[in-house]
Amino acid sequence: MEQAPRMAAAALAIAATLCTLAAQADERIIGLKGQPNFRDIGGYETSDGRKIKSGLVYRSGELPKLTDEDVETLHALGIKTVVNFLTPGEIEWRGKDRLPDGVRVINIPITGEVAGIPDAANQLVEARKSGDFRKFPPEFNRQVHEELVSGIADQQYSELFKILADKSNYPLVYHCSHGIHRTGSATALVLSALGVQWETVREDYLLSNVARQSEISRRIDQLKDQANNIPMSDKDRSANSEAIRAFYVLQPEYIDASRKAAAQKYGSLDRYLEDGLGLKDQQIRDLRELLTSSPGNQKN
Repeated sequence: MEQAPRMAAAALAIAATLCTLAAQADERIIGLKGQPNFRDIGGYETSDGRKIKSGLVYRSGELPKLTDEDVETLHALGIKTVVNFLTPGEIEWRGKDRLPDGVRVINIPITGEVAGIPDAANQLVEARKSGDFRKFPPEFNRQVHEELVSGIADQQYSELFKILADKSNYPLVYHCSHGIHRTGSATALVLSALGVQWETVREDYLLSNVARQSEISRRIDQLKDQANNIPMSDKDRSANSEAIRAFYVLQPEYIDASRKAAAQKYGSLDRYLEDGLGLKDQQIRDLRELLTSSPGNQKN
């Protein structure tokens, strides 16, 4: 008797989240043909009533497949700097970003051991080539967010904040392959440093499911077809299909794992910014002054 009300409440909560994400999609997703997950992180409100300025910081997936029209869009946006989290091996396979002339590219590759898998980023390249994701079960997606704030990306995320501190770099884009794991944790840290509440951080993370909806379905089908060429038991094939879907369809507990891991190691996400990334209070205040506007001046 008690289960029905709980299920109904959960369904309402999910529906409300979907409505919120759908509304945010039109506001934030730029709509590049060659990269559906190119998004403005501006417009979010902070806990002290300020608002992140739009048109300055964008999060994205890889950019090698941009069309000529997409490149013109980046030019119109005034993009000056692109921060690329991909490894040299990933770039070799996926190709270099297509960008307007004069854009500065800063490569700060992120990889490392995740869930006992060394050099996980480059091993994922092999999984994408073959369709064999058995090394990357669903729990990998939670673990990668834990590891990103537990040592393997501290130097790179610290460097990102140094880049963000220099206003001459704006407007800028940072990205990984799909704009979900490495870029997802990076965005969670940036939004948190700017004072955005975690519920909103989580919603921004899940917005990738909306932006990439068509790509997700197509890519899952492609990988399953590729995996059909690999001999494996019915049990393994089922597990592989589940792993593929879990990698491409984001769940809230994935990004929540970043916050929990930071709290476990440092006491809180704020302490991770200070002790893990070396950000001082004044640096965070300066970043908020640079990237947010006061309630009385919120044209951006």
